[in-house]
Amino acid sequence: MDTPDPQSGVFAAASRDPAETRELALCLARAIGARGLAISLIGPLGAGKTLFAKGLAEGLGIDPNQVASPTYVIQHRHRAPDGRLFAHVDLYRLESEDELEATGFIDCFEPGAVVVVEWGDRLPGCLPGDHLELRLARVRASTAGSERLLEARGSGGEATRVVAAWREAGAHTCP
Repeated sequence: MDTPDPQSGVFAAASRDPAETRELALCLARAIGARGLAISLIGPLGAGKTLFAKGLAEGLGIDPNQVASPTYVIQHRHRAPDGRLFAHVDLYRLESEDELEATGFIDCFEPGAVVVVEWGDRLPGCLPGDHLELRLARVRASTAGSERLLEARGSGGEATRVVAAWREAGAHTCP
């Protein structure tokens, strides 16, 4: 489950079902703490990007039933109980950064905000240099759900710190 180098900004995990994917997202929320972070969720349709976003929102104190895929509206914004912004953005239908800019995307990056971007690899230049990239892959489907592989990589100081904290929490069975 862990990567070999405990100092690296990389964390890999397997999830046997949606409940485990949710637990991993809850752990990430705890690792983020009170600071903000941009997170790029990358994976094919059905890989669990929105499921993961729901778990992350729940970990921030937001009702996960209020979190839905923003594919057609591009973004949803929610306020956590501590007042910080949780922005859930989907780039699947966008072709350019100009289209994204017209949605008010830049306003999501207020201090302390957690900004989750599904299909972040479509417009990688829209993300801050310090962000977490999370790749999700569905490897097997069963009656219990879908097994997924998750690989997170921090690209800057804060994201690398969060990945290391997430890896440590995951190694000790979070939450």
